[in-house]
Amino acid sequence: MKKINIKRIGMCLIIILASFAVDAHQPILNNENGNSKEEPYTIDEVEVSKAIYAELKGQPHYYQISSNKQFNFYAGITAPKIKGCPLQEKFSFEVLDEEFELIELKDGESFEWRTWFEKHGEKWYWIGPEIGNNFKSNQVYEKGTYYLRIFNKTNTGQYVLAVGDIESFPLSVIARMVFTLPKINSAFWDETRCLGKKN
Repeated sequence: MKKINIKRIGMCLIIILASFAVDAHQPILNNENGNSKEEPYTIDEVEVSKAIYAELKGQPHYYQISSNKQFNFYAGITAPKIKGCPLQEKFSFEVLDEEFELIELKDGESFEWRTWFEKHGEKWYWIGPEIGNNFKSNQVYEKGTYYLRIFNKTNTGQYVLAVGDIESFPLSVIARMVFTLPKINSAFWDETRCLGKKN
């Protein structure tokens, strides 16, 4: 029985690795952090591509990025797209310096969001504004500490923050994905959350 379970787990890891190893983001479920200005979520390995799934619940979210050398910077905001469901919330984001002074604003309210199919996870997304182009960096930031502030008019709704543009899937990440992906799929593509669904 143990050998069978080990084989099944191994096969799952191989399938996921094959699906996500190229042109994809590491999925991260961020549902247990306050993401406050005082205690921001820390993004490690700033150039490695990640998709951070989170939900605003009345307050903006803050993310911290730190690097001791120049780095290629990418950030973009997306939202899960449920079949037959209009875009529920638009999101904006700001890049702030270490003193929380504004460097750049990406306004999701005035942005024309588009749909996009992510072939590896086989999910549809709404694509919002980005700093970069087509999920790739086109800017170099100096070493230091920066913050990302995610918000909208009501500070509510589910979003996905994409950062970094280097695909990296070590075994530790693949193993974590076996457990986090089902949670992400059930929480972020939940049809019961859809308002104004079309038949």
